[in-house]
Amino acid sequence: MRLPAFAAALAIMLTAAPAVARSIAGAPVVVEAPAGALEGRVDDGVEAFVGIPYVAPPVGPLRWRAPAPAPRWTGVRPAATFGNDCPQQRLPGDLTPSDQPMSEDCLTLNLWRPAGGRRLPIMIWIHGGGFVMGSSSAAVLDGAALARRGVVLVSFNYRIGRFGFFAHPALSAEAGGHPAANFAFLDMIAALRWVQANGAAFGGDPANVTIFGESAGGAAVNFLMGTPAAQGLFHKAIVQSGANREPYARLALPRPGRIPAEAAGIAFAVRAGLADASADQLRALPADIVQGALSLFDQQPDRFAGPAIDGDTVLADPIERFAAAAVPAVPYLIGSNSAELSEEAFAPLMMDFLRSQIGAEGMAGLEQVYGRPPAPGLIDDYFFGEAARGYARIMSARGALARLYLFDHVAEADRANRRGANHASEIAYLFGNLPAAAGASDHETARLMGDYWVNFARTGDPNGAGLPHWPRHGAGDPLLRFGASGAASEQTRNAERLDAVERAMAARPR
Repeated sequence: MRLPAFAAALAIMLTAAPAVARSIAGAPVVVEAPAGALEGRVDDGVEAFVGIPYVAPPVGPLRWRAPAPAPRWTGVRPAATFGNDCPQQRLPGDLTPSDQPMSEDCLTLNLWRPAGGRRLPIMIWIHGGGFVMGSSSAAVLDGAALARRGVVLVSFNYRIGRFGFFAHPALSAEAGGHPAANFAFLDMIAALRWVQANGAAFGGDPANVTIFGESAGGAAVNFLMGTPAAQGLFHKAIVQSGANREPYARLALPRPGRIPAEAAGIAFAVRAGLADASADQLRALPADIVQGALSLFDQQPDRFAGPAIDGDTVLADPIERFAAAAVPAVPYLIGSNSAELSEEAFAPLMMDFLRSQIGAEGMAGLEQVYGRPPAPGLIDDYFFGEAARGYARIMSARGALARLYLFDHVAEADRANRRGANHASEIAYLFGNLPAAAGASDHETARLMGDYWVNFARTGDPNGAGLPHWPRHGAGDPLLRFGASGAASEQTRNAERLDAVERAMAARPR
């Protein structure tokens, strides 16, 4: 999802105070991996290794290039302090906050494993943040609780914003027919390859890898599903609040509502004072100029294209790759939250943005089922819910073990103020990192989510002893709903509304 610039007035600024790198506690533990010897920490039966460079720092001449191999180190490398966050504008109120120092030297990886585990399933988390912000170092993403359930949990940083997605004719010419505009996805593929090469040394099974992510991280899972270079590097996939039918930019050709990625790069370079830029001049720009004011709520559509169809890493929009059966039929779990954005203060502005995208004719069709003015739930269905159902349908029709969920659990402490579960609120439950004020039903939902996700990573089937049955996707769009006091299977309730959204989305020019 691309958000408009309406909230630029929030003035989301880079943290001015110096940040202190977060470290992990516990007794030292050393693992000899193919990448080199690493000293992490063991605490309460879980070993953690953080801040591991999985590729070379993408700085200087390596900015806007495919990832290069990480330099070898001698001796034992400390792995108890998280790496830098990638440059970004942080969002007040983020549910996965980080205050790590920021630097272009940010491509590090974190790993948790139960002590003594062998041939364990590997789960690789891809953080969200609209492809312009986010971090794998947030405390709520600490992987110890998930690892304790019997998996190797991996997370990593990838380049974001203009560092991760950038195209310019000078870079395309330099690439000699293999243009690269999606450096973030190349980073992700490099992280998956690092896990393939090193996962067994940490007790993981490289033949049993699940990729999962939320929001932009979930969208990234769908991109990787359709990326030939990522095939064989994972065996199961989970998409949390990341499905959409978004038409992404092409490298050099226009499409309705989207500036070509190279045109956005040229516009940025001109704004930076480089009217006829060379690749070397672009790479010499200071990092703060490259970052600029780009943020989750100011995505500068005239100067930033985000993910782009470059014909090399990204061959088509993810929904098109899925519809063309150009993705592996791996076990697939997908869903969304019940009130992703509709209960937020900016919901009326989101509705205005939706109107601008869908047009008067499309809105007229939607108002027949959502009312006039439309119920706020249209925001959640349009940006998240309908596409989750659509992807599940496609994968189910392929014969894949596809399952759909709806996260509708509101924290006990928030029930007086919220009716539905907001965007990213499921993450703390999944990772088992609930606040001290969490109630009994909160802990029960965390138990259920953790069990389902780990079972899925282990076998491709989330079901198991003591869990309400989660049906495979099929006729009637069955799903598992996480509610106020547990989980239960049911049919999709708002099918008529989702059908209307599907029709409106299909009518959009692409």
